[in-house]
Amino acid sequence: MNNDFVAETARHFDIPGAAVGVFHDGQEHFFCHGVTSVENPLPVNENTLFLLGSVTKTYTATAIMRLVAAGRISLDAPVREYVPELELADDREFTVRQLLNHTSGLDWGTLADTGEGDDALARHVAELATLKLVAPVGERPSYSQSGFNLAGRIIENVTGQTYEQAITALLLEPLGLGNTHFDRDAVMTRRFAVGHEKGEVARPWRHWRANNPGGGIAASVADLLAWARFHLGDGDGIDLAEMRRPTASLRGSNLGDAIGVGWFLREIDGVPAIGHGGSSNGQFAELLIVPSRNFAVVSIANQGPDGIPFNQAVVRRALEEWIGVLDRDPAPLPYNPVAAQEVAGHYDNDAMVMTIGDTGEGLVLEVLIRPEIRESAEVELPADHAPFPMGLLPRDEYVITDGAFTGQRGFFTRDSDGVVIGVDLAGRMFGRVR
Repeated sequence: MNNDFVAETARHFDIPGAAVGVFHDGQEHFFCHGVTSVENPLPVNENTLFLLGSVTKTYTATAIMRLVAAGRISLDAPVREYVPELELADDREFTVRQLLNHTSGLDWGTLADTGEGDDALARHVAELATLKLVAPVGERPSYSQSGFNLAGRIIENVTGQTYEQAITALLLEPLGLGNTHFDRDAVMTRRFAVGHEKGEVARPWRHWRANNPGGGIAASVADLLAWARFHLGDGDGIDLAEMRRPTASLRGSNLGDAIGVGWFLREIDGVPAIGHGGSSNGQFAELLIVPSRNFAVVSIANQGPDGIPFNQAVVRRALEEWIGVLDRDPAPLPYNPVAAQEVAGHYDNDAMVMTIGDTGEGLVLEVLIRPEIRESAEVELPADHAPFPMGLLPRDEYVITDGAFTGQRGFFTRDSDGVVIGVDLAGRMFGRVR
């Protein structure tokens, strides 16, 4: 791994700016390329701020664990013990742990903008009464942004501070992460990257404040690598081993084999690793930690749709070069027209529609944001992606074989008669329409 590799890979994926950090053998290494913005370019360096998207969830989960260590929260207590104002579409009860491992049954989330005031999270929680419930509690993981925003509300109610104030006091200040921020006023006085979509600056820079617990942190690659190093340490009283203990299994997922507390857990070439990715509007981050090798790699890019494959290429190169671990996508089965016809069709959920087409030579998957969601959205939403070729795997699983989400895996569900009735994509369920 060197600057030439990062630059060449960034050019291949048309990434304006990227920052990479590796921790190995007790040493930090940084590799930076390109510019913060195609409209107002500044060179990217190790202190440039990028939006981390859902990598923020690891901070929220760790803050919860800090409060667990202090005896102020129990992972196995009902969430309503800390958020008594919570109302949902049914009377279900789930624990803090089930919130943090995405088994609460809450759908991905609400797109309601609840403002930038200190009551943003409280107002967001009030919106959860309208949120679809996609599975019984504990039945299966279903990735939920609103679930982690609700975890942020737990932190607010327990500490008596805003979520951002609590994260600063519980984590950022004690760990010396002075280049990690939520506040736009703090970000705009420093060098920061903006997102891009297909060569154009993506706007808005970030979405509403209520999404901060699930995806609102901006940090430098140096601070993000310091965050990874903290999770390679003794935890300063936080039970890091508990965060890495599998609590929910994942099927057909490139995210991992299981979920711990805020971490996706996976074996890569027989070696256990923990990690989390994140995406915001044209910015993408990937964090991977290999505890047994005292190794971490972080990669951040500011261009969609190819920031994800850029980060994947960088992480895989770092794993192979620095610790000899090979990460490869599974090879799809040969095209089978009978199997293809079983899964081809139309699927949807509350936010998106999916079409799986059979070309006669292979399968193609297309996912679009619902037109009515686009029309009613109060902010500009990311552009839809072109269709992706996909291949089937054993056990009713599949893998995307080209494009921005190459390597993305999922699975199909069948009814008692063996008919395909649903498909999982990135932890989100789509029901078959026809």
